[in-house]
Amino acid sequence: MSQITARVPDELVEALDAAALELKRSRAEIIRQALERYLEDFDDLGVALERLRDPTDPVLDWEQVRGELLSSD
Repeated sequence: MSQITARVPDELVEALDAAALELKRSRAEIIRQALERYLEDFDDLGVALERLRDPTDPVLDWEQVRGELLSSD
C-alpha cells in the first residue's frame, strides 16, 4: 500500500477528526473511503457523459415513460 501526503485547511482536519471520533475510525480509513467513493462517482460520471454524447443511444420521452410506468400498476 502506498502513502500520500496532502495539505488541507485546518477546518477540514477538524471536521475529519470529529467524524473519526464519532465513527470510531482512523483518519486514514475515512480518507481512503472518501477517495474510493469519489473515484467511483467520477467513473460513473464518465460513463454518463459517454452515453449522453452517443448519438445511437436512444433518448426517452419522460411523459411517455411516466405514462407507461403508471399504467403498469
